[in-house]
Amino acid sequence: MLSKEARKDWNASFWAGFKNHMRGAVSSSGRRVNWVHYPTQVKNTYLRMVCQGNYIALCYDIQFKDKAIQSIFWEQLCELKVVMEKSMSTETFWDETFESEENLKIGRVSWQLQNRNYYNREDWPFIYAFFKKHLLEFDDFYQQFNEILITLVD
Repeated sequence: MLSKEARKDWNASFWAGFKNHMRGAVSSSGRRVNWVHYPTQVKNTYLRMVCQGNYIALCYDIQFKDKAIQSIFWEQLCELKVVMEKSMSTETFWDETFESEENLKIGRVSWQLQNRNYYNREDWPFIYAFFKKHLLEFDDFYQQFNEILITLVD
């Protein structure tokens, strides 16, 4: 396993390469986007790119502190399930009670890349391509339906 300093350098190198890979990609809304920190515009929802060895995934995390709001938001997201899954070109995983690294119960919708390893530099081009493709697909869906989700929590 990598030391703390080596892991920090590894991560910095990976994400710098990813930013370079995404250079020029714009949102379906026509705006430039910081893809590493995708702006969901809904507080307590996050689009995360997870790289942990063989587990590589794009995750839409819903983590409201208020369980009632969490439940309503998740229910609305499930109403959009068919549309979201049609927008994405890979299997979608739905987990209403995912346990985060911080031991929080959150809702997670995810798309996973199989048979690649974050710690194998030769796999990075495949990981970059996976993230780019699915970020753009998610963005296309999200730009069409984000107002529904934003209105829920305003």
